[in-house]
Amino acid sequence: MLNEQDTQAYLDRIHYQGPRTASLATLTALHLAHLQHIPFENLDISLGKKLDLSAHALMDKILVQRRGGFCYELNHAFALLLATLGFDVSRIAARVFNGKDYGPDFDHMLLQVRLENQTWIADVGFGDCFRAPLLLDGEGVHELGMHYQVQPDDGGLFVLMQGKDDGSTHPQYRFSLQAYAIDDFEAMCIYQQTSPDSHFTQKSICSIATPHGRVSISNSKCIITDAGKRSVRSIHGEEEYRSLLLKHFGVNLAADTPVVKLMAR
Repeated sequence: MLNEQDTQAYLDRIHYQGPRTASLATLTALHLAHLQHIPFENLDISLGKKLDLSAHALMDKILVQRRGGFCYELNHAFALLLATLGFDVSRIAARVFNGKDYGPDFDHMLLQVRLENQTWIADVGFGDCFRAPLLLDGEGVHELGMHYQVQPDDGGLFVLMQGKDDGSTHPQYRFSLQAYAIDDFEAMCIYQQTSPDSHFTQKSICSIATPHGRVSISNSKCIITDAGKRSVRSIHGEEEYRSLLLKHFGVNLAADTPVVKLMAR
């Protein structure tokens, strides 16, 4: 749970001024606002800084430093906000599909929210993913040329499916509804930061949703998708990298940050 000062600072951080009632409308608005104002990023991992999942450290990073994070950070922080506002929320674990198979247990953290005897899935820490919460047994949502739906799988599991307008579909991750404490994700969070097999150690990424697409900086490339059109350009030098981080994400790195590490991943 967050204190009133942190709660208000969090709502200010995501530019949310709506009702605080635990309703679907509030959840939907908070979910979208979070995605459009707090970036998905792994810059600290690329810089060799150990991540701290304590509530105090997360509030400092997200609210004071005005940074983002990856799934364990962002969804844990969002869960703290939702719980403070009165939502029945729990942290659940997923295995991410890598194109051939699913990754290890606790590969990803997402959220389960219970509202009026229905289960909704929220996720503000997966990067390019659904923008509105998904009803567990619903028809899904269609957003910016993509369709997202939760489908049942064997063994009481569920799969998040992503489909394109051309009819192609693929799974994004598979999960159960088992609730976990944040400490249960600690070992995999360390693995994601340190293992050469983790894609988070192989490249730097900072990405945020926009009204009609997404802006990302990956290593020394700036990728902008707007209304289905994608452009990629190279970033030339540390000064330009810093300028783009500040322009698109509001991230102002300390003067002594070795930006070359972020560009050379």
